[in-house]
Amino acid sequence: MGRHSAGLLLCLLAGFLSVHAEADLQPKWSAGFHRLTFLDPLDQQPMHALAFYPSTDPRHVTALEGYNVAAGEDAKIAIGRFPMLLLSHGNTGTPLALHDLITALTRKGFVVVAVTHPGDNAQDHSRLGTLSNLYGRPLQISEAITAALADPMLSPFVNRDQVGVIGYSAGGETALILSGAQPDLQRLRQYCQERPGDADACQRGGELVADRDDLMPEADPRVRALLLMAPLGLMFGRHTLADVHVPTLIYSGDHDQLVANDKNAAALARKLPIPADYRVLAGAGHFVFMAPCSAEQQASMPALCTDAEGVDRQGIHRSLVSEAQHFFANALGQPSRAGLQTADQ
Repeated sequence: MGRHSAGLLLCLLAGFLSVHAEADLQPKWSAGFHRLTFLDPLDQQPMHALAFYPSTDPRHVTALEGYNVAAGEDAKIAIGRFPMLLLSHGNTGTPLALHDLITALTRKGFVVVAVTHPGDNAQDHSRLGTLSNLYGRPLQISEAITAALADPMLSPFVNRDQVGVIGYSAGGETALILSGAQPDLQRLRQYCQERPGDADACQRGGELVADRDDLMPEADPRVRALLLMAPLGLMFGRHTLADVHVPTLIYSGDHDQLVANDKNAAALARKLPIPADYRVLAGAGHFVFMAPCSAEQQASMPALCTDAEGVDRQGIHRSLVSEAQHFFANALGQPSRAGLQTADQ
């Protein structure tokens, strides 16, 4: 072998070893979760959230509300200060329906606080269709931010200047209000006159129950970025979105039969004052953002688990996790002082 060939081989080998060593130095976290209990700002009754965080413990799976969630309760937390994301679920839903997105982002260096909205969740529908739900959900997310930042276990590991919100379906409406949007109730009435067959949005002909006249939409200046998935946006016009000045990533399926794409996600993408990064998923429906189903879930709730032919929910979720990670890292910043881990991802 000639001198130049040998030198080239050594350079290539050194480069390979350098890349390999750098890859080994990347943090590899599992996910832990911690239960938060705090007071609902609407009635001062206890409400709950699960705070997921990067952990150095071996990977663990926990059964929670019928979901096998890849996280261990109160596992050892990784050293560092991490961006924090709040998750607001859809009407009558549960945040654990998106457990794979939650734990995947956690393993990539985010604290994700999954809030269960009192009065509007899978077990309790008592506030559905009310003004207290519309204006109360954002207040509940704000209270969850405060609770997480005050929690003795979590607070040393959360960067309070790096807070974002993930909103799915009605959670998208909640996220927008938190960032400064002002709902226009007349827009909902007008929509229901045009599309009275929309059984989800127009159960009462576009009228919300005026159960609280003391509530107003309240923004939270701590929220600095939004990820919206199949967002409900009927009540927002261009002028009511004028105060939303945070980076926004929007996903929607073009075959969403529950939240009309043209009047919601696509309209928001056109009207937000800061142009959103808008992604349309071909053939996808409303429930494609929920975690891929187990065989038991497929049998028990096929309407939530079955996608149109050619729609790859697992592939969509892989791309969603990767793109959400990059979006929030750019919008909020990376974890700081993160320690090296040995736990399996």
